[in-house]
Amino acid sequence: MDQQIPSSLKQSVIFSHKVAQLSKALWKSVEKDWQAWIKPFDLNINEHHILWIAYHLDGASISDIAKFGVMHVSTAFNFSKKLEERGLLHFSKKENDKRNTYICLTNAGHDLFLETLEAYQPDTYGVYEGALPIHDLYGKFPELSEITSILRHIYGPDFIDIFEQSLSKFDDDFNEVNGRLTKLQSDDNKTYSNEGA
Repeated sequence: MDQQIPSSLKQSVIFSHKVAQLSKALWKSVEKDWQAWIKPFDLNINEHHILWIAYHLDGASISDIAKFGVMHVSTAFNFSKKLEERGLLHFSKKENDKRNTYICLTNAGHDLFLETLEAYQPDTYGVYEGALPIHDLYGKFPELSEITSILRHIYGPDFIDIFEQSLSKFDDDFNEVNGRLTKLQSDDNKTYSNEGA
């Protein structure tokens, strides 16, 4: 049986405030850099995040997009609809599941997503730059295991499992050549939907 260690109200407030303040500051940096990164592609953060999730969860439902994108279902649907209008996503229903709406990248969506990755410049990302002293000292970036554990308890193991699978898929699908990301050829034969494009 799990025994919960009682904590004081004071400890709870201090911990909650610390997490809130640090998370807000971290997100502000990530948000600014992410927006600057994708601005040339006429995308906002939600749209780029949806493309990223659709790439990793080929045939993802709108519910999956919302869950793993940590956004409301209506936000996931509305921004996915905008991407569909641009010919970057295709909506569909599965024969055995008419209740859920699924999305897939079109060829144009796949290509645009890859273009955004090619445009990424590490030296313009504050969080990356901020973590370099830790990398220089220990020879690796922070693992963030405590944060991962907290999020596993908040969002469930599926959330973290998909997150870890997406990192693994990214590692398997891409190689770095002369300081640029290149997609490995094994998946290039895949045909993405041209419907709606």
